[in-house]
Amino acid sequence: MLIGCRNLSRTFFPLIHQRFWLTSQAALFSSTSGASSICQSHLTCSHSSFTRHINSAFLHSSVHSSSIHRLSHPAGCSGVMELKEILQVLEQLAPLSLAESWDNVGLLVEPSKLHPVKTILLTNDLTDAVMEEAEAMSCDLIISYHPPLFRPIKRLIQKDWKQRLAIRAVEAGIAIFSPHTSWDSVKGGVNDWLVGGLGSGQVSVLSQAQGGASHSHKLEFIVKNTEEVNSIMEEIRACDSGTTLQHAVSRPDDSGIHVSVTCSDSALTPSVQTLLQHNAPNQSLSILKLEKPPLPGHGQGRLSVLDQPVSVATAIQKMKSHLGLSHLRLALGLGQTLESSVCTAAVCAGSGASVLNGVKADLYITGEMSHHEVLDAVAKGTSVILSDHSNSERGYLAVFRERLAVRLHESVTVVVSKADRDPLEVV
Repeated sequence: MLIGCRNLSRTFFPLIHQRFWLTSQAALFSSTSGASSICQSHLTCSHSSFTRHINSAFLHSSVHSSSIHRLSHPAGCSGVMELKEILQVLEQLAPLSLAESWDNVGLLVEPSKLHPVKTILLTNDLTDAVMEEAEAMSCDLIISYHPPLFRPIKRLIQKDWKQRLAIRAVEAGIAIFSPHTSWDSVKGGVNDWLVGGLGSGQVSVLSQAQGGASHSHKLEFIVKNTEEVNSIMEEIRACDSGTTLQHAVSRPDDSGIHVSVTCSDSALTPSVQTLLQHNAPNQSLSILKLEKPPLPGHGQGRLSVLDQPVSVATAIQKMKSHLGLSHLRLALGLGQTLESSVCTAAVCAGSGASVLNGVKADLYITGEMSHHEVLDAVAKGTSVILSDHSNSERGYLAVFRERLAVRLHESVTVVVSKADRDPLEVV
C-alpha cells in the first residue's frame, strides 16, 4: 500500500472477459452482484448445461466469495489465454485508475516473445527467492503487489537487485504486473479484507477515491443564432481534433441562445481563445471547473463501527488469527487497558499513518508507523496495532487468487508464492 468445446469456447470466453464486467467509471458505482446480474443479460445459449455453469460462476464471483477456485467448464472444453486477456481481467477486478498518482502500477515488464499464460504467481514482494520460485515453476506472469520497479531508471545493470530481477524476468520470458494501491482502494480489496478481521461493522472509506472524468471544464456563453453555434463549434473542434467535446444548447430567449461546452484540460486554452474572437461569446463567457465524481466504496483506508464491540485483547487475538501471525506490536492509548472496549477501528494496509492521521477511532491497525506517529495516536487515547508492513497485506493474496481463478480458463494455474515473506520477524 501507501509507502467444450472449441466453438463454445470461441463464442463465450471473449464475451466473459470483455463484456462480463463493466469497465467504464460508471461500473464502479455498481455493486459486484449488480454488475454480475447486468452482464448475465448479455449471455444467451441453447446449450443449457453450459449456461448453468456460466451463471453459477457469475453468481458466486462477488467480492465476498472465498470458496470457488476457478470457473467450471463442461467436459472437453479447453482454452488458452494471452497476456493481454489476463491484463483485461485484472483491470476489471481492480481498475488501475484507482491507484494513487505517485504509484507505479500496471504491466512493468513485458517479454518480447509473448506466449499463452499458463502459470501465474502471486506475491507481495518480488525478491530473489520469489524469482527462483517463479523460474522453477516456469511461471509466465508474476503479479507482485508491491511494484519491483518504482523509481525511474537510466540503465539495467546487475549491481541493483531490483534491476537484476527485471533482467532475469525478461530472459525467462516472465511478465511482471503490479496493482499496488489499486488493490488498496478498490471496494472489497486489501483494506476491506484487513478491517474484516475484527468482524462485521458499518465500514466507510477514509480517503475517498474520485472518478477520472474526461471533461474537466465547462464553458458557458451566449450566441445570437443557430448558425453562429454551428460555426463556433466547428472552430473549437478544429483547434483540438483529438479531444471529444460535448455541448448543449438551450432554447433561445431575449438574450440569445445559451450554449455550454465541456472540455478537457488540453482543450481549454484553444477553446477559450476561439470564443474570445466572437463578440457575443466574448461578452458572456464564464468558465467553470468540474469536480471529479466520488466513487462510493473505493478509496484508501477504512473505518469500521463494529456491530459487536470487542476488548483490545480480543482485537489482538482476532487480528493474529486473520493475519496468520503469532506476534503483533501493541501501543495502548492513553487511559486504555487490554480490557478497554473497541467500538471503532481505523485500518490502512502497509504504512498507513498518512491516511490514519487525525481519524478518531478507538484502535488503529496498520503495518507500520514511525515512533512519533505512534506517540501522537497514543496521546489521543487511540491504541495501535502494528503487524509490520507486508504482513498487513499478504493474506489478501489468497483471497485474490480465488477471485482471479474463477475468471480464467482451466489451462491457467494461479499460485500464491511460498517464498514471499516479510523481511522482519520477532526473534
